[in-house]
Amino acid sequence: MEITWYGHSCFRITERGFANVVTDPFDSAVAGYNPLKLKAEIVTVSCNDLAHNNLSAVKGDSFEITGPGEYERGGVFITGIQTTPHNLDGKALRNTLYVLDYGKLTILHLGKVNFVPSQSLIEELGNINIAMVPVGDGGALNASKAAEVISMLEPNIVIPMQYETPYSKLGLDPLSKFLKEMGITSLETMESYKVTGSTAFIDEETHVIALDPKLTSL
Repeated sequence: MEITWYGHSCFRITERGFANVVTDPFDSAVAGYNPLKLKAEIVTVSCNDLAHNNLSAVKGDSFEITGPGEYERGGVFITGIQTTPHNLDGKALRNTLYVLDYGKLTILHLGKVNFVPSQSLIEELGNINIAMVPVGDGGALNASKAAEVISMLEPNIVIPMQYETPYSKLGLDPLSKFLKEMGITSLETMESYKVTGSTAFIDEETHVIALDPKLTSL
């Protein structure tokens, strides 16, 4: 499996034998970064905000998931769970988090969640191997809330998203604020995160993996 970050909360997840997934394609005029030109068999959208919902940026005959429910395409089982609505510029904005089940591993994309979930919701999510967590505030989780959510989820891997970079236009908090909250003094970034083999998650400790945004779309 390979996970590539295109900025904000947009990722592309590829795994041999499974459908390719793109999460939260953005409008670059709103979110920053380069305009997206992606292809995917599945697209998930967490909320109706142009920083998360620009379906036109994904080409091909994609299966579009824009709200809660249970879905299956190309071997990927996806559960969307609606979180408490919150406001954006005075307008109600529904957020949906998604659990992507690949059989041997599960990925959680929290979207633009802006509160610490209840313990019952955490239990409903089940075992999470990789969690994509907003950490830069801007209407979603800030550093301290993100750290609290991570301590409840206890995932194997955390991939931070929705934070300030030189390419973002949204006035978010920097990644360093989240790292300080987590007690991490230094962290190297990587171009993409690759999972190999069925024993990748034997280690029970949670590790934070920061990705460099890919600025050229495939």
